[in-house]
Amino acid sequence: PICVKQKQKSKIRQRTIHAIMEATAELTPEQKKEAAMEAMMKGLTSFLKHMLYVLPTPYSSQDPNRVTLIYFVLSSLELVGKLDVVDKNQVIDFIYSQQVLPDRNQPDKNIGLCGFRGGPFLGNTFNPKCEERECQPHDHSHLAMTYTALAILKICGDENKNPSEENPTVFSRINKKGILDSIRFLQGDDGSFFPTIGEHESDMRFVYCAAAISYMLGDFSAINIDKSVEYIKSAISYDYGIGQGPGQESHGGSTYCAVAALFLMNRLDDLPNKEKLIEWLISKQISGFQGRLNKPADSCYSFWIGATLAILERYHLVEFDLLTSFVETCFKLGGFGKEPGVFPDVLHTHMSLAGLSLGGFKGIKPVFPALGFSKEVAQKFPNPWNNN
Repeated sequence: PICVKQKQKSKIRQRTIHAIMEATAELTPEQKKEAAMEAMMKGLTSFLKHMLYVLPTPYSSQDPNRVTLIYFVLSSLELVGKLDVVDKNQVIDFIYSQQVLPDRNQPDKNIGLCGFRGGPFLGNTFNPKCEERECQPHDHSHLAMTYTALAILKICGDENKNPSEENPTVFSRINKKGILDSIRFLQGDDGSFFPTIGEHESDMRFVYCAAAISYMLGDFSAINIDKSVEYIKSAISYDYGIGQGPGQESHGGSTYCAVAALFLMNRLDDLPNKEKLIEWLISKQISGFQGRLNKPADSCYSFWIGATLAILERYHLVEFDLLTSFVETCFKLGGFGKEPGVFPDVLHTHMSLAGLSLGGFKGIKPVFPALGFSKEVAQKFPNPWNNN
């Protein structure tokens, strides 16, 4: 019976392929390309919508990072103009229910812990209106979750229609003071940032998150910018790439975090040896981009390294046709994997779309390199440096 079923499936597959070939036989090369693009976008929308509501078993360990997974899905949908398949108000309420607020009776009791947690894994009461409550033990925010939460809110159209002294931000229910107090509390003496209270890692990823959060809130008063700039400069390696910290191997991801943070902090001019860094970045293209020397190409670096070059105004040096060919081979089952033949995931799908956007790929909105989502969304944040 198994052999019979396999033969039946094979015949169905052959008939399907034959039908597609007949349907496209008379199309011009341009029409075939349009048909392929339409099919890819249809599959992509279906994949992302499914990922928003039901994730495969391998994602179970990522439950504390649920907000970031949602960001990858929603930003991807927004980049391809398919956000209408999502109930945006429902998403906004879910995200606001993950906001860790100052304690109702003793606001200083959980100072340094406020911002956004990664999900409802602690069993907190659903609180979309962000009503003041007593803080709970072990209820901590995380810088990466706060960054992606703010991005999601703006992607979904959250808006502060009545700015006040208490909430002057572009968000409707944000506790700005609590978030800024946490950023201030999490900066280390060397200028780097810890992601949350009790963490022993502090590196370039969280320097970037702190800068991005401050940019979106329109307030850099919580960051000692001079210290962060010095930390970034101290992490420049012998080959002019940038590592996660001093003495560490240069890496495409940490280089992006460093350069994007400098841009957001309005200190890009402090970056030394720019031309040498650009040479290092360009040398990472082997078809797609590799993140480190002697590593295979990976679709996510089409954004990490591509966006860094865009911030440095050198994206024209990228061989975009070669990059596109590589990224397209990573497309499978409606999403993008890290390399050809690998199952897709939401991170690589988002980064692939954002990377293709940098080169003007048809059907994808222009991305704002320093924040990682579309320019259309990024323009909703007033530039905090315009009046300085």
